[in-house]
Amino acid sequence: MMLNLAQVTKKLASGQLELQVLASQRADESWEVVESDALPIPENMVLAEGVLVLLERASDQRIKNIKPVKDWILEILKTHLSRDNSSQLVAAEKLKIEKWRQEMTVQNLELNRRFLEIETRREQLQELEQTLKQEQERLQLLAQKLQKD
Repeated sequence: MMLNLAQVTKKLASGQLELQVLASQRADESWEVVESDALPIPENMVLAEGVLVLLERASDQRIKNIKPVKDWILEILKTHLSRDNSSQLVAAEKLKIEKWRQEMTVQNLELNRRFLEIETRREQLQELEQTLKQEQERLQLLAQKLQKD
């Protein structure tokens, strides 16, 4: 069974009312806005132009049921947009942000530690290089002294 949101519209040419499908429910229960051909209103239904309705359609696209959209919209509002639910969503997002901030702090501390470690090693290498230079100069002086003797 396929669920659609539709609006009752009037054909320009004939003035007859028809159902213009605006959105369709997917298999994962999410919704997508669609542009589709208008459907004829079943003969036993009386609907006013501009009214929004929910259509239940069979797999062969025949309309099985048409019902007012009011209760469906109110349920969505209660379920997803109520103050309590909004507060819960905000609280959940705040927790995600705090967790992310903590992870970033840990990563920053680790990067700082690595930077200091590399800086210390660089300084040690410079000192070792200086010591090697001094040792090389000392050995050259000794070699010159030995050559003179």
